[in-house]
Amino acid sequence: MATVTDKALRQQMMYQVFVRNFSAAGTFSEVRKHLDEIKALGTDIVWFMPIHPVGEKQRKGSLGSPYAISDYRAVNSEFGTLDDFKSLVEAIHSKGMKCIIDVVYNHTSPDSVLSKDHPEWFYHRPDGSFGNRVGDWYDVIDLDYSNKELWDYQIETLKYWAELVDGFRCDVAPLIPLEFWLRARQEVEEVRPGCIWLSESIEPDFITYMRSRGLTALSDSEIFQAFDMCYEYDAYGAMKAYLDGSGTLGDYVAAINRQESIFPDNYVKLRFLENHDQTRASYLIPDADALKVWTAFLFFQKGMTLIYNGQEKGVAHLPSLFDRDTVDWASGETVDLTHYIARLSQIKREPIFADSTYLLDAPAPDTLVALRENDGCKLLGVFPLKAQPGLMRVSFPDGVYQNLISGEPVEVFRGMVSCAGKAVIIRG
Repeated sequence: MATVTDKALRQQMMYQVFVRNFSAAGTFSEVRKHLDEIKALGTDIVWFMPIHPVGEKQRKGSLGSPYAISDYRAVNSEFGTLDDFKSLVEAIHSKGMKCIIDVVYNHTSPDSVLSKDHPEWFYHRPDGSFGNRVGDWYDVIDLDYSNKELWDYQIETLKYWAELVDGFRCDVAPLIPLEFWLRARQEVEEVRPGCIWLSESIEPDFITYMRSRGLTALSDSEIFQAFDMCYEYDAYGAMKAYLDGSGTLGDYVAAINRQESIFPDNYVKLRFLENHDQTRASYLIPDADALKVWTAFLFFQKGMTLIYNGQEKGVAHLPSLFDRDTVDWASGETVDLTHYIARLSQIKREPIFADSTYLLDAPAPDTLVALRENDGCKLLGVFPLKAQPGLMRVSFPDGVYQNLISGEPVEVFRGMVSCAGKAVIIRG
């Protein structure tokens, strides 16, 4: 584990921005106009998906994937200039938030600067042509980290951006040698002390698939040696399986509880219901009341909370990665969760969210009960996932408490609590 990782990251919220589709203009300047709204949600860290130029060769869609980068040391002119981005970061900092950017170091676009200047730094097929190791990523070519000159260039690039931003979200980081990330973290720390490192860790099936082909695929436990946070893809699949009926709630509970024993004490997972790669939460959970319950559970989870732009309005349509597909902030499908998220962000500031034991249970169908404990303080969460009222047996002293979300009284009587179809969080 990155031993310096601060558990206080578990009290924070990250807001993900896809500049191209955040607004009709699709610019840095337009994002800047909405920073007060982003801050009001309780945002601590703003994460920008790749801000760099997109390659033109073998593009997917009309505009190409932001993850098919042509130049790591430039900004996409469609978004604005470097000075525009610097002004945006300064504005983020002035509002008490931090900023991280996407780092896509496994691959570049086929027509990238590096492919022209240093073709020897890339993976080549047996016939000598550029290629990639994952077949459906036809719009990118893979880098080859057996070249230590590539390491120098990539780390220098990180140090260049670390002069400006507060950290990095690293795309498919497990496909790159751990030794590279360890060295990168050490050197970047000299430029940006306390730099934030988030890994897009990968699904268990993807790990075993890549390893079966003799390729690098780091587990979460390995990734945690260099990174402060990683994705929760070790459990997310079980959550989706429950929602689509192909798995049980018990399987999901087991996956979450397993994290408490297999990861270091200061592990931090990035908790999400959606991101740019995954189906929108509002699409998976179309009932507005149930969506609120799931959102409350998201914040109660052990780790940092992620909100993807549009999620706060319950937008059900996932923007395309490859075309202009602006978030429809006022569509008929939206549910305004902004004040609800802001309240949950306030609750998450409580010290117990930084450091506590965490146990999840599913004592009844479609209901999660979670308990946090630290130094005599307890926090109980009851989450009726289908927003159905009912009684729930809990391990909590009898008494009348206040629901921290709504301020309403909640009674525990003879070890039972009525949740009235809403999420309940009480302190004991």
